[in-house]
Amino acid sequence: MELSIIIGLFVLGTILGSFYNVVAYRLPKGESIIYPASHCPNCNHKLRPWELIPIFSYLLQRGKCSKCKQKISIFYPISEILCGLLFVFCYLSFGISLDLIIALTFTSLLIIVILSDYYYMIIEDSVLIIFSILLIIEIYFIHGFNYLLDHLSSAIIAFLIMYLLKLAGDFIFKRESMGGGDIKLMAVFGLMIGWKMSIITIFLSAFIALPVSIFILKTNKNHEIPYGPFLSIAALIIYFTHLDMGTIINFLTSLYL
Repeated sequence: MELSIIIGLFVLGTILGSFYNVVAYRLPKGESIIYPASHCPNCNHKLRPWELIPIFSYLLQRGKCSKCKQKISIFYPISEILCGLLFVFCYLSFGISLDLIIALTFTSLLIIVILSDYYYMIIEDSVLIIFSILLIIEIYFIHGFNYLLDHLSSAIIAFLIMYLLKLAGDFIFKRESMGGGDIKLMAVFGLMIGWKMSIITIFLSAFIALPVSIFILKTNKNHEIPYGPFLSIAALIIYFTHLDMGTIINFLTSLYL
């Protein structure tokens, strides 16, 4: 039974992951996520049903468009696999429960954030608003008004702290130090994991980003690195593992000292 649930969620994740890729790729460009149908960006070849199967279509086509033979980015199947795995982690972390619905919604949001920030260094306000409304509705019906009110307060505090950090960074570096999307994303973290743990994501994401940034900047010093994906990964680690502040602070302290 458990294996069938895991397989089912993984398959669902890969299917939705393919759709989230479309959302992340088209929405920042002001394009419809429905029309035109999925197509090759090089030759506009409309993808046939068997070319839309997550992961397998990439393997069957050997990573190339069936018509123009242009290479398909390996990032497509990777994002589909990632979404499938994260959906499985949601189940392993929350089991068959109403909280699983919240977990899948939150995870879906962060997948789109990671993809859109990677593609364009943009975190779409519309995506944050729609998913935030969904999460608020789900939290209200699953946990009640008092629980929701407490987490909405955390969202406001997390937003204000991140905004103050941005103002300080702008003053110190004499330029924009942080994107508006990252600040709004922090409000969602406050809603989901509390404002204190949201602040911890800043330090945890910095630890995750450091080796990646060093590697990227060694190959291209002018390359801008989006921070949203690292914040999202840090938030997912905290969310899935249910780590408390003391455990994470001790871990980070042991690394830096």
